[in-house]
Amino acid sequence: MQTIENVLAIETSCDDTSVAIVHRSGRVLGLISANQDQYHKVFGGIVPEIASRNHTENLLPLIEQLLATSQKKWSNLGGIVVTNRPGLIGSLIVGVVTAKTLSQTLNLPLLGVNHLEGHILAPFLKDDSYQPTFSYDERFVALAVSGGHSSIYLVEKLFDYKIIGHTLDDAAGEAFDKFAKMLGLGFPGGQKVDNLSKGGDASKYSFPRSMMKEDNLLMSFSGLKSSAHRLLQQLGPEEIGKNINHLCASFQEAVTEVLISKLDQAVNKNKVKSVVITGGVSANSRLRELAKSWATKKSLHLMIPPIRYCTDNAAMIGLAGVLRLNNGERHKMQLGPSPSPWETDFRTEV
Repeated sequence: MQTIENVLAIETSCDDTSVAIVHRSGRVLGLISANQDQYHKVFGGIVPEIASRNHTENLLPLIEQLLATSQKKWSNLGGIVVTNRPGLIGSLIVGVVTAKTLSQTLNLPLLGVNHLEGHILAPFLKDDSYQPTFSYDERFVALAVSGGHSSIYLVEKLFDYKIIGHTLDDAAGEAFDKFAKMLGLGFPGGQKVDNLSKGGDASKYSFPRSMMKEDNLLMSFSGLKSSAHRLLQQLGPEEIGKNINHLCASFQEAVTEVLISKLDQAVNKNKVKSVVITGGVSANSRLRELAKSWATKKSLHLMIPPIRYCTDNAAMIGLAGVLRLNNGERHKMQLGPSPSPWETDFRTEV
């Protein structure tokens, strides 16, 4: 079987339209994304119908722009890979139908990629200003945290992912966004909470760290959200305005401490020396600070991707896709979107 060098990758699982060209080594040859924040912020959250419509308008122009800016031709591509699970069905359909059409038209192999596998592999991407410090060939633990997912994986080897921990309710990113909405900061709110927290005292308010001390890798953030709601009702608008930096810092500390505590348990239980933190919440400055301090104390190899590879992006889908294509995997034209992972994607022990 001929080795595939470069793939075109498409990511439309939620509200970001993203396309990339990725080499089998993990080198990103081109990446262009378009976010839709301006269209959704008035509603305080993502509206699926608006997201899918914007994907339809954005996707083909982005692909044309990508080919031009990366100075690549269709003849330089060896495959088409696309996120087909999990995600918003309407958004996924746009990407999958486009990928299938290109695959048929150009007679290129097609592969549907699990969005979460993309996040797990995102720290292994390469470009001129970022190089990974260890290989996916070694055993590692991955914490994937975003607005829709908060899970811990044990990666025994490439394509062998075991879910060893997860949230029982809200994802960490969802908790940040809901707290920001309570404060009137708008959507998306995670980055705004992070920015405001930098001028605050994280010990000013005491928020719960649910399940942090329990001897398992399960997490819960719904109680934290409820506690924050009650506190804000007690304080009132004037006090909230005076103390918004302290509130953001205290809330952020509660979320990040739980994440690092569970990650520490995962490392100890599975006796690994290499750790990945990935997903949209891995862009959080306090999480990065705590993680680097913790990893240094424990002499761990820690990788957190640069911001451009933290949030949803097609480069991570490209890496997962090109590795699987060169592993002999292919999908037929019957490939469809799924709101959930396939049963064969991950093993689980929780």
